[in-house]
Amino acid sequence: MYVAARGGEGAIQNAEALYNDLKAPIDADVVRAIERTMPYLIDRVMGEGSLYAPELAALALAQTGGDLYEAVLILRAYRSTQPRLAYAEPVTTKMLFTVRRISAAFKDIPGGQVLGPTLDYSHRIFQLDVLDGKAAATATFTPDTPDAPEPVQPVAPREYPLVADWHRMAGLMAPLEKHADQDPSDVPDVTREPLLFPAPRAERLQSLSRADTGGILALGYANMRGYGAVHPTINELRLGYAEVQVRHPISGDLISLGRVRVSQAEIVTHFANSATGVFGANKEKRQNHKEELALGFAATMGWNEIKVIAAAMLDKAMDLPAPHPAHTEEFVLYHTDPVEASGFCIHYKLPHYVTFASGMDAMRGANQIAGDEGKSVSEQPEAELVAEAQE
Repeated sequence: MYVAARGGEGAIQNAEALYNDLKAPIDADVVRAIERTMPYLIDRVMGEGSLYAPELAALALAQTGGDLYEAVLILRAYRSTQPRLAYAEPVTTKMLFTVRRISAAFKDIPGGQVLGPTLDYSHRIFQLDVLDGKAAATATFTPDTPDAPEPVQPVAPREYPLVADWHRMAGLMAPLEKHADQDPSDVPDVTREPLLFPAPRAERLQSLSRADTGGILALGYANMRGYGAVHPTINELRLGYAEVQVRHPISGDLISLGRVRVSQAEIVTHFANSATGVFGANKEKRQNHKEELALGFAATMGWNEIKVIAAAMLDKAMDLPAPHPAHTEEFVLYHTDPVEASGFCIHYKLPHYVTFASGMDAMRGANQIAGDEGKSVSEQPEAELVAEAQE
C-alpha cells in the first residue's frame, strides 16, 4: 500500500529550485551545443526513448542536468502524446548508407573492412590542453606527400554484401526462412501493446532496441564470462544511415522523410544445431547433429555499438535452455527497460510509512510471542526511538 506525500507547496518548489541551482541556466544555445558535441549520448537517449529527435534528446539532457534516466523518461512521455501519422516502409541492411562496417570473424570480407568513425584504435588519453584554453587537436589525413598512399577506392560502394549470406552459401548457416510480405501496421508494437511471453521475435527485437544500455551490457557480459552459454564472435557490425520512406496518402508513391542514424550487429556462435542448442564442442552430443553457425541480431536507432553487440548475443541466448537468467526471455526483457527499472527503483523514495509500520508491528508481536525478556529496542514505542535518535 502506498500513500501520497503531503507537504507544503513552497517546500516542493524550493527543492526543485535547489536542484536547478546545481546546473547552469539552459537556453537554445546550450541545447544546440549538447547536440553538436555529444552525438553518441544523444543517440543513446533517442534509442532508449524510442524517439528519433536529436534536438529534443539534447533538451532532455540539458533540462535534467545529464541524468540519463530522467532524460529518457521525459522523451518517452513526450512521445506518448504524439499522434502516429504513418508507417515507414521496411529498411533492409543492404539499403543502409553504411559508414562503418567491420567483422571480427574474418580478416577479409566481401566489400572490405570499413573502419568508419571510431576510437577503437586510438589512445585513451586526456586532451589536457583544452583546460588551458587551447583548441582540442583533431586527427586529420591529407595525402599530400610523395609517400602518402593513393586512395584505392575514392568512392565508397552504395551497398555492401552481407557476411551472413556467405555463410549460408557455404552451408555453414541455416537458410533464411521465407515469410509473406507483411503490412508495417501489422507488426506488433511494444510501445502500444503489453509485452507477453513467449514474445514474438518482433517484440523481442524492439525491446532490446530500446533497452537500457547498461542493463544489456551487464547481462551480456555475464553471459560472455561463462554464466551463460553464448560466447559470441561479431560476424558483422554496421553503423549507417537509414532512409525513412513512407507512402504518400494520396498518390501512394514512396517519399523520403530524411535519414536517421542506425546501428546493427550480427553475432555468430558455434552450435551443433541451433534448434536443439547442442554445442559443437561437445563431441558426444555432436553425433547425428549437423554442424552450423547460429546467428543473433540486434539493431537500434543511433550509433551505439556496445549495446547492439550485447543485445545480439542476448537475442541468441534467449533461444536456449535457461540455466542462467540471461537465457530467460522474461528476465532479460523486463529487467532491461530503463523507464520501468529506474521508475521502480525511484518509487522507493516515496513514503512507505504504513507498510514499514505494519512490518514493525508484526516484528514486535513476534518478539512478544517468542517470550523475549526485557525491553528490546524493537519493542520501544516509535516516539522513544525518534527522541533517542535526536539526542
